[in-house]
Amino acid sequence: MASSRIQATARQLSKTFKKKTRFEIGIASELPLAYKKFWREWKVLKPAAVHFIPQEGKWRRDELTGETLPVQNVSLPLKHPAEIHEGIWGGEAVIKGFQKRDPQRRRVPHYWVPVLKRTVVKSEVLNTHLSVTVTDRTIKLINDHYGFDHYLLKTPACDLISMLALKLKKQILTELMNGCPRYMHDPAKQKTVYEEYKTYLTSYTPEEIEWYGLTWYEALSKVAKLKEAANRPVPIKNIYRKNLVEKLKAAEMENEKSATDDIATTTSWLSKMNPFGKKDEA
Repeated sequence: MASSRIQATARQLSKTFKKKTRFEIGIASELPLAYKKFWREWKVLKPAAVHFIPQEGKWRRDELTGETLPVQNVSLPLKHPAEIHEGIWGGEAVIKGFQKRDPQRRRVPHYWVPVLKRTVVKSEVLNTHLSVTVTDRTIKLINDHYGFDHYLLKTPACDLISMLALKLKKQILTELMNGCPRYMHDPAKQKTVYEEYKTYLTSYTPEEIEWYGLTWYEALSKVAKLKEAANRPVPIKNIYRKNLVEKLKAAEMENEKSATDDIATTTSWLSKMNPFGKKDEA
């Protein structure tokens, strides 16, 4: 009886205590809202279905048996190797599963890897060509968005996945925020490019662009550096030098003021001794 009460109390206490998130532990609690917004877009939002066709509704009817079955849009478990961050795969990844190659034998593990190819893409905002590793889906998405820059700027981070794509997106946003300085030699082209892509800046603030595309380690390092710079002690010699300069300036101003007063006094005394000066009327 006592043990059951203890277990019930423990369950109630476990419900009252909220588990801390990664943003509530250590220096991560000092991360700004701008990075939290990017993290949610990158890691929390559900990416678009790429390796399966999602079904609409909650129920479906089997065409053969007529049985009503629940709709289960369960995404496949994907593997994201380190090489995925060196290219732009368009949301594709490595699928790990099993393959039954012979009816008389057991199934064997198998990896489905997307077909990769190297191609050249052009960034109009950055005014440069890039050689990147892509998939057929990436090329299709670039064509559907009518350009490489439009594809990066319209696609959320959860679908881009690749750090290369996120870094390029941040660089494009920074370039737009600065007014496309790479086209300074051609003002007409600069205005045309800026007018075409400036609508994407409405979704971001300058602070959000600054924190966009940073990994967890890069964000923590940035916070640590900002904190260190804010709390960096000032050397005593700098304080003494500043005080000395202020004292010298004050002494110089005092000397100039006293010299001005002496000149005024001398001028007044000479004017009194001048016999040709006009006398004050009574």
